[in-house]
Amino acid sequence: MSAETRIRRVTVPQIAARKGGEPIVVLTSYTVQLAALADRHSDVLLVGDSLGMVAHGMETTIPVTLEHMILHGQAVVRGSKRALVVVDLPFGSYEESPQTAYRNAARVMKETGCGAVKLEGGARMADTIRFLTERGIPVMAHIGLTPQSSHVMGGFRTQGRDRSTWGAHLEDARAVTEAGAFSVVVEGVVEPLAAQITEAIAIPTIGIGASARCDGQVLVLEDMLGLSPRVPRFVKRYAELGEIVDGAVSEYARDVRARSFPSEKHTYPIED
Repeated sequence: MSAETRIRRVTVPQIAARKGGEPIVVLTSYTVQLAALADRHSDVLLVGDSLGMVAHGMETTIPVTLEHMILHGQAVVRGSKRALVVVDLPFGSYEESPQTAYRNAARVMKETGCGAVKLEGGARMADTIRFLTERGIPVMAHIGLTPQSSHVMGGFRTQGRDRSTWGAHLEDARAVTEAGAFSVVVEGVVEPLAAQITEAIAIPTIGIGASARCDGQVLVLEDMLGLSPRVPRFVKRYAELGEIVDGAVSEYARDVRARSFPSEKHTYPIED
């Protein structure tokens, strides 16, 4: 393949430059096969710590380890060619200190080949975001409903229902922007607050259960494909692949039990 036709990955500066422009398409991805399919249509593939629940059957994201993230990050980088790959830093891998965050983020980037990392937290994580970005690690921030803090927040509750809290969320958005984040996920925030955050800061906002006025949107791929048994009510299910997979497996099981599989055309031929 010539240099002229080689597919080039979307870069962090390109995503940052999309503020107020063409909406940014983001999907989660955890495997080679689904990454290859989503890559054709996505600007960013997020290897989210939601893989703990989606791929490993965990109740929350809290038990996810750095090793989990690296393993799945490697798969997504191998499966994709175009999208910017961003890997979540899991709970406990960055909160202790900026130095700890740098050590773990550098390991993630070196071992996966991803283009950036994501971490949760607003103003309280600003010093860490600044420490990372000043040392060459691009950071996508995450504010609003932050799943890793669900125990402190009292569960997965929509943020901003009380207008008196809006100032704190806006301060979080401004703090991560000033610290050097190139974009910020805004999750589970009431629509007018998410829209206000988007207007208030100079970096792209990526909404999830927030506002259509965000600069981009992200969904868990398995949720929108109908592969997850339970999904948040804000998710639009674009397919019902769970039913298709169930039907295919059921048909396969019937063939095996009826001894109709493998048939002659489904076995290796005898060589002459």
